[in-house]
Amino acid sequence: MVYRLPEPLPWAALAPPLAAAEDALARLDERLATSPIRQGWGARTAFADACASLALQGDLVLLEDLVLHDAGRDRHAPSQELTRAHAVLRTRRRIAAAEPGWATSPAGLAALSEDPDGAGDQDAVSMPAAPPIDGADGEGDLADVDEAFSAELAGIDALIARSSRLLADTGPVREKSPLLYDPAWGESDRLAAWRHAVADTRVLPPVLATTIAVDAWTALEPLQHRAWLGPLLAADLLRARDKARHHLPALASALRRVPRDRWLVRDPLTRWLAVLGAVAAGAEQGMRDHDRWMLAREVLQEKVRGRRGSSSLPRLIDLVLARPLVSTTTIADELGVTPRAAQTLVAELGLRELTGRERYRAWGIL
Repeated sequence: MVYRLPEPLPWAALAPPLAAAEDALARLDERLATSPIRQGWGARTAFADACASLALQGDLVLLEDLVLHDAGRDRHAPSQELTRAHAVLRTRRRIAAAEPGWATSPAGLAALSEDPDGAGDQDAVSMPAAPPIDGADGEGDLADVDEAFSAELAGIDALIARSSRLLADTGPVREKSPLLYDPAWGESDRLAAWRHAVADTRVLPPVLATTIAVDAWTALEPLQHRAWLGPLLAADLLRARDKARHHLPALASALRRVPRDRWLVRDPLTRWLAVLGAVAAGAEQGMRDHDRWMLAREVLQEKVRGRRGSSSLPRLIDLVLARPLVSTTTIADELGVTPRAAQTLVAELGLRELTGRERYRAWGIL
């Protein structure tokens, strides 16, 4: 598998959309550099980008379900799509917290090629169920008690060992089931071809290099069941090239704004132009979202001006700016108040109810 760049590059066609994308991305990053809601903007964008990543693969995950699942407050049993969206969210957070360029380094690629944070491998960390202990009055069989205790200790030891390997990014690579993965896929060769294509773009402008990285990932499909990882790696390239110093671009959300038939055609120039247009549109939307949330923050702060210093309302403002939506239980857990007090705080701020339901309601700012 080889991804070749056309020679010479069609600079006449690429220059106008490339300049527009570079300018929009630079203005967004500059706006976030001194923004008081930069952390909240990044947190909200991460949720939307995870949902968009699944949407690009043809799967629908509701933003509300992802937020509640991330908070451990699911309304129903999580679906496979929701679990994958949460894996995307955790991977994005992991890349954003690491040094720029880590995700595309050999160590980063090796770590991200496996299930992120153990996603999809819950059975590997579950402890074996202990046998029931008879004789609650103290006259049970002591041998059964010892066996149960030994089983629990063995499960704890296995969990600690696996957690240590995950934290250190070391340990043996887990074999992949041939029922789910094609053994002849050649992930190592495809990944090497993608890295070679990325290396060929080092002399190109950052946004164009990112565009080619996204296109090469789509064309080569290096990792099975990991198509969503490509835009995240490409976004980290922008950070490594100092084009996005203060945020991790949401490329999946940007690509979702482009009709699928524009960036999945055979002509590479057409695909590149589509991705460049998506980057510019995504950056413009990011600036509009930032300005809207800044205005909402100012309005909410006016409502709490003059309150006593121990009031929980300022902390609630920070919470709703960092989450696309919040529920009563989420507010209660984060602020350390009762569910009834959480409802009172919501009413005092006048937050908008987003679900239209009588039960399992959620509030937020759009």
